[in-house]
Amino acid sequence: MNLESMTLRRRASHLVIYIILAMFAIVAIFPFAWMISASLKFDTQVFNYPIEWIPANPQWGNYLKVFEKFNFLQYFKNTAVVTILVTLGTLLASILASYAFAKLNFRGRDTLFLLYIATLMIPWQTIMIPQFLVVNGLHLNNTHWGYILTQIFTPFGVFLLKQFFMGIPNEYSEAAKIDGCNHVRICFGIILPMAKPALTTLLLLTFMGTWNDYLAPLIYFKTESLRTLQIGLHYFQGENETQWALLMAGAFLSMIPVLLLYIFTQKQLIEGMASAGGIKG
Repeated sequence: MNLESMTLRRRASHLVIYIILAMFAIVAIFPFAWMISASLKFDTQVFNYPIEWIPANPQWGNYLKVFEKFNFLQYFKNTAVVTILVTLGTLLASILASYAFAKLNFRGRDTLFLLYIATLMIPWQTIMIPQFLVVNGLHLNNTHWGYILTQIFTPFGVFLLKQFFMGIPNEYSEAAKIDGCNHVRICFGIILPMAKPALTTLLLLTFMGTWNDYLAPLIYFKTESLRTLQIGLHYFQGENETQWALLMAGAFLSMIPVLLLYIFTQKQLIEGMASAGGIKG
């Protein structure tokens, strides 16, 4: 009897948890569902209540108008270029720094790591102007490279990979040194293949953050031909009116690359976040 009551109690607790999770899922999905629905309506229908989730007369032409109203393909290309370069640069810089902090012994290593990680507590808004002045002093303002160089050095990436690298037994590195491998071969030939979940996590988070970035590109890209999608979408918002249907259509198109990347890497993302403190075995 006690066993049956415990089983029922466990099932009831699981049911409550599932209901709560389902409610959170609905809350999370609601804005995206509304965005897709609004993108298929006229502006006058977007805020009608009750919400017409499936429009009786879908305006598929809104997606074509997005390409007609502003240079969507140019903005998409700019966004893709800076996002790919920032992601690759972040991965490379984080890998090298994390390997040094996790596998090399040098004076002041732990202190330097703590000081670097402490910069996570500094809001970007407080260093925004000094960072801009440095970029401007290097004559890199209004260039993609000026923006890229300010984004690739991230303490979060170093922290994530360093924690994972520390979980990899040093015996692998020692055996490789005996075989004559240098640190470059050890890092890229032995450590990295074992750290794929953490690398995928950093790749996805960096890609998403850069692709959706609005404020920094707005600061650094003054020329129209350099601007990214998130800035381009702002042109649907005027002083007197906002073209909500086109704005939602453009927003949906802009999120497709991130959505596809997440779909294909979600397993590695979960593994990387779960094992950030080390690896099993």
